[in-house]
Amino acid sequence: MSSPIVLHLPHASTLIPEDLRNDFLLSNQDLRKELNRITDHATDQIFQQAFPEAKAIVFPVGRLVFDPERFSDDSLELMSQEGMGVTYTRGSLRQPLREQPSQAKREELLEQYYIPHHQKLIEAVEESLLANDHCLIINGHSFPIRLLYRHG
Repeated sequence: MSSPIVLHLPHASTLIPEDLRNDFLLSNQDLRKELNRITDHATDQIFQQAFPEAKAIVFPVGRLVFDPERFSDDSLELMSQEGMGVTYTRGSLRQPLREQPSQAKREELLEQYYIPHHQKLIEAVEESLLANDHCLIINGHSFPIRLLYRHG
């Protein structure tokens, strides 16, 4: 029987695929620092240990590549005005991170990461609903002690 719990773990990864590394303007050291600030470190392990029966949907790359919790349409995403839409062009300290990807590159990233991730999430929820008539989605995050970014 399928678990009634689905874990959504969108920001646990620090992976920047090698073929995308040159898109980023930061040095290796500064990129590591930014990933350290903005990643929900070990949330995949923590939540999966806490709920071993749950179906876990873990976003495979770091949120600097693509943020699965942003609207794919920048006109709907408030944070896109700050350079932190579905594709980040600014970091947590508002530093330049990368140029805005071309529409073709953006579509490629949507197809490669965003759409499959959301499809897996939808399928896990539907499976849980069919098996259990209910589903609890736990969206796993961590939060820093100090505010990293203030909008506006």
